[in-house]
Amino acid sequence: MTARPIATIHVLSDSLGETGEMVARAVAAQFDEGAFRIERLPKVSTPEEVRETVRTHCGKLCIFFYTLVTPELRDEMVALSAEGVNAVDLLGTSVRLLESVTGASPTGEAGAVHRTSQDYFDRIAAMEFAVKHDDGRNPEGLTEADIVLIGVSRTGKTPLAMYLAAKGFRTANVPLAREIEPPPELGNVDPRRLFGLMTDPEVLMEIRAERMHELGSWVPGYAERESVELELEESRALMRRLRCIVIHTGGRAIEEEAQEIITRVAGGLLTRD
Repeated sequence: MTARPIATIHVLSDSLGETGEMVARAVAAQFDEGAFRIERLPKVSTPEEVRETVRTHCGKLCIFFYTLVTPELRDEMVALSAEGVNAVDLLGTSVRLLESVTGASPTGEAGAVHRTSQDYFDRIAAMEFAVKHDDGRNPEGLTEADIVLIGVSRTGKTPLAMYLAAKGFRTANVPLAREIEPPPELGNVDPRRLFGLMTDPEVLMEIRAERMHELGSWVPGYAERESVELELEESRALMRRLRCIVIHTGGRAIEEEAQEIITRVAGGLLTRD
């Protein structure tokens, strides 16, 4: 059987092409691994450059995804599409829809998504907060957090906290361990901001066993069923006392966990003075 040739998705942009590349990767992921390669062609600035770039990159399998904001460049790609170039406009249709529905006029600024904004500074501040309040550090700042995560070891508190911080949420995380009292400041956290991470014993045992293998060490009871089940039972009891929201993490992607938390926070209409 003749192997199918690998096709290239060319991402053409008058900015960096990052948006187009993300879309291209998402689309390519729907096919067999290795079926497509992606090549970014950024910073085209004139219609002539658009045509020349397409001409030099258009081989047997000619595929272009383009994110062109400048009308003259977009018009050139429309003309090339009419001539037989396989091309998809990733921005134009969406921009025209928003314009027609709202009456607002687009700025036509290439790379506008990369502008430094207050949102950018908020995300940086959230990341700094998450680092400062990772793994139970500085508990006196828990009431200043947008989100507080609690859970036993290896339930994914730190990576989830950092992901939420990257979304702009000041997130702290506090580990729970048997025979160790949690910081009293937890009792002052609004339960609507407090999320307990819970998983199945089998999942936790497997993760912990793998972690010990990676470290080349053995901790008595750390990955043993009786100890793990008791640890989870005690943490669940604490979560009930704190009236926090329980998030099940076993077998879920971090994005899915984060979205559930973000939705609940937004649904609670929590604001900060």
